Amino acid sequence: MFWVLLLLLAWSAAGIACIRLCVAAFRTAAVDTGTGRDHNLTLYEAAFLSGGPARVAELTLVSMARQRRLLLAHTGWATVVDPRGHDEMERSVIGAIGPEGQSRIAPLRAATAATDSVRRLADRLVAAGLAVPEGERGTVAGAVRQVQAAAAAVLVLGAAALLLPSQDQPTEYEVPVAVWFALPLTLTLSCLAIARIEVHPYSRWASPAGQRLLGTLARHPDGTGDDRTYLTSVAVRGIRAIGEPDLRAALTHRDRNPERRG
Repeated sequence: MFWVLLLLLAWSAAGIACIRLCVAAFRTAAVDTGTGRDHNLTLYEAAFLSGGPARVAELTLVSMARQRRLLLAHTGWATVVDPRGHDEMERSVIGAIGPEGQSRIAPLRAATAATDSVRRLADRLVAAGLAVPEGERGTVAGAVRQVQAAAAAVLVLGAAALLLPSQDQPTEYEVPVAVWFALPLTLTLSCLAIARIEVHPYSRWASPAGQRLLGTLARHPDGTGDDRTYLTSVAVRGIRAIGEPDLRAALTHRDRNPERRG
């Protein structure tokens, strides 16, 4: 009856994973307080809800580059053209570049994402019920991955139980071993299906209310069109929405020689 021990392990893995997913989904749903329905998202807010602090930094860099106030070279360097920031985020970028007026883009993006202005933006979105609080970020996605791993573990344990040499053919009134393992597998797959319907997409940053607002934004497929549409697409989709090859190359550059300037 060694297969019974394997069955207990399968039930333990499935039960723990599904409970964690239910708790994470409940906490995420609790963030959706119903507030923010009449909130008009700014581009920075849309960027944060879509991709977090790094997306806010990328949007700011792209916006300043399109206005020719910041030069983003394909060699991975950013150069200040106009040192006067038009808003708090732009001033954070200029401050992160430093007095020399030039910086590599990768550390600049990281420094901008960690500024107080981005943290204040996040706090405002959390207070409005549009963003997931910091302690809850990624919990649903992580719980879904755990349930997926539990489902795979149940399959492996079930296969191992079926391959045990001591297994006898079930009598007329005995339940086959495969049926016992099908129960925890059904539990995990059912939880995944419910999570897919109720809480998908598994956003790390946006609450359900924030995701609904993001869904109302116009999304242009190739990043062309008027400037507002273009920047909205960058805010929501990130670097892949950038239409200019040189600008995209600048933001995706991996410089092997940090001293090489653009």
